[in-house]
Amino acid sequence: MTRVLITAFEPYDRWPENSSWSALVDLTRWYDGPIDITSRRYAVDLTRMSQNLRKDLQEDYDLAIHLGQSPGHPLIKLEAVGLNVRSDGSPLIKDAPEAYRSPLPLERCNSVLIEAGIPSEVSHHAGTYLCNAALYLSQHYAVSFGMKTKAAFVHIPLSPAQAAKDAAARLPSMSTPMASAAIAMILDQLT
Repeated sequence: MTRVLITAFEPYDRWPENSSWSALVDLTRWYDGPIDITSRRYAVDLTRMSQNLRKDLQEDYDLAIHLGQSPGHPLIKLEAVGLNVRSDGSPLIKDAPEAYRSPLPLERCNSVLIEAGIPSEVSHHAGTYLCNAALYLSQHYAVSFGMKTKAAFVHIPLSPAQAAKDAAARLPSMSTPMASAAIAMILDQLT
């Protein structure tokens, strides 16, 4: 049986909810596929997130799928590259590779989502904060410790309830059931 670690983040900043965690919780309520899923919610703090990620990855999962909220984006973003950079420009890990590309078939996942009517794209830049760090560190830890784990990062739009709380900003959203369905479709393509 394929073992998958799926992570998401806790609420942060002005968001009392995090659409990535909401989608993961929704997925775990109904998903009954042939995959052993372990879910984790990480703090929005680089040190704590990286410590917990390193500890969780010691279980040598087949896949690590990280989810994050993406305010202002109208679609699922499949992040292909994790960079060795913090938001201040310094490296996440000294003397480590500059970047890791996800070895997973993200283009195929993207095609399946689009065919199902779920807006999606493959993106080549996960930012320079926790989303990028989760993708980079997962791949770096797997290589460094000789683990089989392959990683990807998926950005989720805000939920409609989140967007409605700031109607003046006119932020795009995606329903939580659609976001969790997208995660399930991605899992089906990766296993």
